[in-house]
Parts: sequence; C-alpha cells; structure tokens
Amino acid sequence: MIRPLPGFIVFVVLLVSLGLHDLFQKKHTILRNFPVVGHMRYLLEMIGPELHQYFVESNTDGKPVDKNHRTYIYERAKEETQTHPFGTELNVYSDNYKWMQHSIYPAKKMETPPRVVIGGKDCLQPYSASLFNISAMSFGALSKNAIQALNQGAKAGNFFHDTGEGGISKYHLLGGDLVWEIGTAYFGCRNEDGNFDPEKFKVKANWEQVKMIEIKISQGAKPGHGGVLPAAKNNEEIAKIRGVQPHTKILSPPGHSTFSDAEGLLQFIQQLRILSNGKPVGFKLAIGNKQEFIELCEKMVRTGIKPDFITVDGAEGGTGAAPIDFSNYVGMPWEDALIFVVDTLNAYKLKEEIKVITATKIFTAFDIFKALCIGADVCNSARGMMLALGCIQALKCNTNECPTGVATNDPKLVRGLVVSEKWKRVRNYHKNISEDFLELLAASGCNSLEEMNRSLIFKKVNKQWLSYAE
Repeated sequence: MIRPLPGFIVFVVLLVSLGLHDLFQKKHTILRNFPVVGHMRYLLEMIGPELHQYFVESNTDGKPVDKNHRTYIYERAKEETQTHPFGTELNVYSDNYKWMQHSIYPAKKMETPPRVVIGGKDCLQPYSASLFNISAMSFGALSKNAIQALNQGAKAGNFFHDTGEGGISKYHLLGGDLVWEIGTAYFGCRNEDGNFDPEKFKVKANWEQVKMIEIKISQGAKPGHGGVLPAAKNNEEIAKIRGVQPHTKILSPPGHSTFSDAEGLLQFIQQLRILSNGKPVGFKLAIGNKQEFIELCEKMVRTGIKPDFITVDGAEGGTGAAPIDFSNYVGMPWEDALIFVVDTLNAYKLKEEIKVITATKIFTAFDIFKALCIGADVCNSARGMMLALGCIQALKCNTNECPTGVATNDPKLVRGLVVSEKWKRVRNYHKNISEDFLELLAASGCNSLEEMNRSLIFKKVNKQWLSYAE
C-alpha cells in the first residue's frame, strides 16, 4: 500500500535542505539568490546544445556542422533516402555562395573511383590512396569501439585510416591501411625523456598495416599549441600506449624537439623514410607564417630532400579539446591555405612529386570536387567519419561524456557504440560519397582527375561571380 504522506514529507525535507544549502553556499550567486529554483538554470545549460540543435537552429545555420550536412552524412552512412526535396535551402545570391560549372555534354561516369599514387623518387614503397579517407583522430580522443569501427570500415572500403598523434593501439590493427601520425610528443616512439626513439619507430613503421608516415607539425584547430588529452579520458590503457602517466592531463609540446628549422624537418623526413624502408613520409600543417613555408620549399629545392605528401589543414579544423582563442583566431582558413600551398609548390616546380592531402570540413562530394579543383590530390575527413559512426554533435568531446560513445572512454557510454553495426556505416559513407563524386565529375564534363581545375568552381565575392582561377 502506497502511503503518500510520508513520501511527501521526505520530499519537502529534501527541498528545504537543498534550499538551506543553496542559501549558505558561497560559490554560486544564482543559487544564493534563487535557492532550489536556480538549479533549473544549470539543468538547461547542461542540455543547451541539444535544445539548440533540435529546436532552435535551422537546417543551414548550425555550427560547427549544420543540419543539412549532418543529414547528408547520416543518409549515406545508413543508406537511406539520398535525395533532397523542393530545391535548395541555400541563398544562392549571398556572398561566398559556391557552385560548380557543369557541361551540357557530360562525360561518361567512371565505374570505379580513381586512386592516387603517393610516393616521390626516393620512396621505395609508394601507396595507392583512395580519394577520400579517415583523417587523424587518436585513440584516447576517440573510444576503442570508435577506433575499431573506423579501422574495419577502412578495411572494407579500401581506404586509409590516419591514427592521429596518440600512437598505434591494438584497435588500429584490424586490417585497415594506416597512416601513422607522429606528433610533437612522439607517442608510441618516444624514450623516457619524451624525445624521439628511432628504434621504437623503426619496429612499428615496418608493420604491414602502416602504409605511410605523417609528421604532425600543427593542426588547424590549435596550430602552435600541441595536442590535448584531458585527464578524464587518459585511462591506464591509453597511458601505456602513449608512454605517459594515467589520469593526468596530457599536453603535447607546441613544437618538435627533433628539429627547429626547415632543413631539420627535411633531415627528419629523410631519417623516417630510411627507418621505414622507403615508405611515403610527409607532414601535416596549418599555414600561419607564409614565409616559413616558402623557405621550406626553397630548402627542398636546395637539398633535394622532399616529402612524399603534405597534408594541409585549415583554421576551421576540428578537435576534441582546444583553447577557444586557438580555435577561433589562430591559423589561415582552409581554402586560402590550400591555394597558397598548391601555388607555392607549383612555383618551385615541386607539385608533380609531392601530393597534397587536405582535411578540413570535407563532408560532401562537392567538398571533394572543390578541393581537387583547387589542387588537392586526396581528401580526408574526421568529423564526417565521426558523424557516420553516430556522433550527434553534442559538443562534449572534451568532457568524457560523449553520449554516443564516439569521443569518450567511459565504459558505460562506450558500450552503446556497437562495432559490428557502425563499421558498416563508415564503409557506406565512403562508398556513397565516392559515388556522388563520380556523378559530379561526369556532370562537369571531365573524363579524368587531370582535367579538373579551378575554372570549374565559382563563388560570389562583393556581388560578383568569380572563378577560383581568377
């Protein structure tokens, strides 16, 4: 028999106790002035991103990734309806609107997506890369289930999986091709002092799954800062892989200890190429000081040492954790950075031997088409692949409270991400965006990647239509 009166009395006592606590605590002004009721503010703040995403934002104004782009990815990952009704929701006359030129004589659609061979004259083991791949995301930033699903998806779809700077875990070794990213902390190939250990690197670099080596100089979301792994996400397993203390906040150094100038970077590239028995070696950077990149190209010409690829990131790049000033105000935006890198390489006659990979907000087939027209050879995506895994943009990547199990190491949340289901969505997203790209390529009248150029892409600037070739 339910007795409502005792339950009501207990409830009132709890409310009064909470109210008294709120009145006399000294940390929160809202609770002192509005005891009990003030807790509603913190509850609403906690679920604010979800409320905004589901009830406030339109299909086109959500940040960092709007609803239309999220839907595009979800539909292709789940292989649901991939058409859009009633016309575009974009303002096609607004400044910065972009469109591609089509031909009234479209080319025949290719049956299979073309691949790009990465490897210059000093490379002994060139790699044939997909046009679209998984960008750098570390185990630690992402859960073990997320890493497993990404790697199995890469294996099934025959595209590569960039490890991120957190080292190679057993969850990366499920058959997918790997690009091993070497960051400033040298996780997975460091000695006790945190410096680069050539012998540790040599062993892992020669694993069959490792197809290319990428030196991370900087990333778009926090250039000049170094990686951040919050203490809440740094468990014993992750700490062992990285060679650090568990349950501590891990800050990678802003710069490399192995080199400090252009010639030093090139010597490091040569060293890694030798240690890996001739695998492709490149570097990833966000552009800041243009003169530094120009000097790097001059040194390439002078020394004859060249990377096999360069990965260009932009200021819009994503990350699980970064100081807000670095995310908002440091680094060159993606399009300008990509154009600058490609044009500079061409000016020094380096572009033919060095492939350019780009990796900022690549979500759709048009994004790939635009990047390749500008001059990139290969595209990567991080947030797109996270969304394919089930990410809902809850904006809790840095708290270890990701509700979808993608960007958390909390076992209660990780269990929600079922690897046997999610790897298929990663494969599907890659397959369907590649098919969409082939349709755009045919519509442009191009019969090959070599025919793509900047004159095919237009944008509105100061109420005028300009091609990217102008």
